Amino acid sequence: MNAVLLAVLVMIVLALARLHVVVALFLGALAGGLAAGMGLGGTMVAFESGLGGGARIALSYALLGAFAMGVASTGLPDLLADSITKRLGRDDPEQAARAAVWSKAGIIAGVLAMAIMSQNLIPVHIAFIPLLIPPLLPVMNRLRLDRRMVASVLTFGLVTTYMFLPVGFGKIYLYDILLHNIEQAGLDTEGLSVMRAMWIPALGMVAGLLVAIFVSYRRPRDYADLHVATSKQPSPELSRYRIAVALVAVVACFAIQLVLNARGSEADSLLTGALAGLVILIATGAVRWRDADDVFTQGMRMMALIGFIMITAQGFAAVMNESGQVEPLVEATADLFAGSKPAAAFAMLLVGLVVTMGIGSSFSTLPIITAIYVPLCLAMGFSPLATVSIIGTAGALGDAGSPASDSTLGPTSGLNADGQHDHMRDSVIPTFLHYNLPLLAAGWVAALVL
Repeated sequence: MNAVLLAVLVMIVLALARLHVVVALFLGALAGGLAAGMGLGGTMVAFESGLGGGARIALSYALLGAFAMGVASTGLPDLLADSITKRLGRDDPEQAARAAVWSKAGIIAGVLAMAIMSQNLIPVHIAFIPLLIPPLLPVMNRLRLDRRMVASVLTFGLVTTYMFLPVGFGKIYLYDILLHNIEQAGLDTEGLSVMRAMWIPALGMVAGLLVAIFVSYRRPRDYADLHVATSKQPSPELSRYRIAVALVAVVACFAIQLVLNARGSEADSLLTGALAGLVILIATGAVRWRDADDVFTQGMRMMALIGFIMITAQGFAAVMNESGQVEPLVEATADLFAGSKPAAAFAMLLVGLVVTMGIGSSFSTLPIITAIYVPLCLAMGFSPLATVSIIGTAGALGDAGSPASDSTLGPTSGLNADGQHDHMRDSVIPTFLHYNLPLLAAGWVAALVL
């Protein structure tokens, strides 16, 4: 068996068996390295060398967590939960029933909007989830809202936004990584519309979201009213000044990222933007100086586990790269369908799914597969637009549904605050079924019609 395929299978099986994701990633990398003939020493060296590549990601998440915690000190998440709870507590049964319907719709729409904005307008990525979701869990329990639906909504906003909208994280994925690597591989993309290349795959994600909301998880689901482990201390009283400063900090964070990305600066825009937002919050007194240390500590602790998993995933990716087994996997799969464009497109997308599920990051997958996929697409006669669509979709496949992806780890971090949301069964499996399968089909259609 191909070493990459073996490594991914070992990791997924162990994670499904409730072994911690970090340990599953390590053992999967070890199995892949040994199967590739790297030996124990070579596998460990490759794994350890990859860990350093995840340090910047972990630091970015830590600062984003601190920034999100500072913004949340205004008490807005608790205010939202309290307002919904009061609406549900009306005495009139008819009014209460109507309020429940609107509250469900409001929670779903609000969570979706926040997930989308977290990728561009308020670029805190997944740092908002452990702040926004835990205060809403008692409300969700009263509404009997299936948390698998909420996890699907969150993952949709986190993934579809960057794979279609070229703003914020989408700009990094679509332009800085996707098109840049395709051009490096020898394909001219001048004048090509990346949104035109990705709109059909994005529709596949929309289809999965609608099925999750209106079919799979529409029935009520009961949860026990347990203690919710929040990530912060009780919020102080709201004040217009603190809210205004928080809004200024958010705008500054967004503006700095836009400027740095537009100038092509080598500085990490996420790190710089988050740091600037924190400085504004502290310098203006919106976050008191004596509380600043607690805000930093709580925010970093909130994102520590996810950051550590992402560091481990980088080690896994390094072993897969050093194994030299990605290219043989692609070539062997393509040889099985030589001469058939539909079969070749499906094979390339399927390999992308396997690789991304193992690595856990679309952003890390693209550089690995692009150098191999561009020559294959050209040899098979795919148009430049179809080539961009195939590679962009192959990279995104597996992000939703990977045990090591922040797109599934983030939702779990908020929805499991009371211990009633299993990462594999309630986040990974639902998002895999509702997004990877429709995205695979939509990407295949796009490859043939574009």
